[in-house]
Amino acid sequence: MKRVIVIPARLGSTRLKKKPLLPVLGKPLIRWVVEGCLTTGERVILATDSPEVVEAVKDLKVEIRLTPSDLPSGSDRVAYAIRDEHVELVINYQGDEPFVYEEDVKRLFSALEECSVATLALRDEGAYKDPHAVKVVLDKDHTALYFSRSPIPYMKASSSLYPLKHVGIYAYRKEVLMDFVGMKRGLLEELESLEQLRLLEAGYRIKVLLTSNYYHGVDTEEDARLVEKVLSARLLTNS
Repeated sequence: MKRVIVIPARLGSTRLKKKPLLPVLGKPLIRWVVEGCLTTGERVILATDSPEVVEAVKDLKVEIRLTPSDLPSGSDRVAYAIRDEHVELVINYQGDEPFVYEEDVKRLFSALEECSVATLALRDEGAYKDPHAVKVVLDKDHTALYFSRSPIPYMKASSSLYPLKHVGIYAYRKEVLMDFVGMKRGLLEELESLEQLRLLEAGYRIKVLLTSNYYHGVDTEEDARLVEKVLSARLLTNS
């Protein structure tokens, strides 16, 4: 099956000004993401509305798709970028997620042989009461039952599985992504401000793959500093 990773990157982010260009260890955040995705050996497209973002990665072997600035979400940007592409499987790799692992990318694509949407989660006790960290609960087959910014499930007893922090990286069959971006926002999506709930409300099943790898997206300056510490430690280890 033909497949591709698409990285959506909008310059006009609301919480961090020009977030894709935010310096992380002296390198634009978006460059970390693109370089990481290229190491997987997969085809990679950067979907952005900004020539400045293109300039930050123009020397890399990444395909560029310029997208309208008024698209409402990263998923819409990904769908726009591949609308005329002859691909069957696509990963939406968030442009603010600098940690990339080839094995998890391969697992996501492989999951689409048996499901139409897949994503990642990891056990993280520190995320449990953090409203910025999205939690997920699963059925016995590791299909998502619900995603929330609230602490779920209620931890009356300790668990070796929960709490699970959702990692916002999604794999779709192309036709499902196109259906998704054409749907109206659901009530739960509006209440939680989580677009994946639109799929659950519409009856789609989302397969959740558990990972032990470290992920941390950048939404704030505090996130950026934490990411710098982790990346610095890895660079020292590998030097």
